[in-house]
Amino acid sequence: MADQVKLFGMWASPYSRRVELALKLKGIPYEYIEEDLSNKSSLLLKYNPVHQKIPVLVHNGKSIPESLVILEYIDETWRNNPVLLPQDPYERSMARFWAKFVDEKILITTRMVSFTTGKEQEQAIEELTEQLKLLENELKGKPYFAGEAIGYLDIVVANFLVFWFRNLQEALGINMFTEEKFPIIFEWTEKLVKIKVVEECRIPKEKHLVYIRTRLEALKSASK
Repeated sequence: MADQVKLFGMWASPYSRRVELALKLKGIPYEYIEEDLSNKSSLLLKYNPVHQKIPVLVHNGKSIPESLVILEYIDETWRNNPVLLPQDPYERSMARFWAKFVDEKILITTRMVSFTTGKEQEQAIEELTEQLKLLENELKGKPYFAGEAIGYLDIVVANFLVFWFRNLQEALGINMFTEEKFPIIFEWTEKLVKIKVVEECRIPKEKHLVYIRTRLEALKSASK
């Protein structure tokens, strides 16, 4: 019996996009279910009753929540190439460390940049710049974060930096993420966008800009 794989996601989420990228890289057929996060489906609540969030992967009826957990599950379940996590225990630990750094530091600071103004936003931009410099340093001397080929950490970073954050800074009217400031990351992104499945997972730019601007306006109105 063939594996039944379903992914509950949301088109603008870098978290669900990273799971899509892993599935496509591994060549795993799956059914994608788009969730309306303002009106979550009974299936999403059933499969992720604890956090009630996307993404959720359902494999033969068993549900796996949280994007980083899902990536590891995919790699351990489907052992075909590309292997996403390094085989060396130290390298594997470091990949997990930097993935958590992206989610718990960089993405949190990005939200601060999005939802603040003036001096507070300037401080958040400065903090985010330093965090991205630390991440870029991890890429020095390597074609990809994983080494010679795309891997776990590349997938974690890919949709956030290659597409999602560029759209966000355009919507906000800021210009902190530039090739001059981050030449190594920009060189890496040029390699990534040439990979067909990465391009297939691109967040639609114009639709995303409208979505971001609408959310920002709603937040401004709510704070008045």
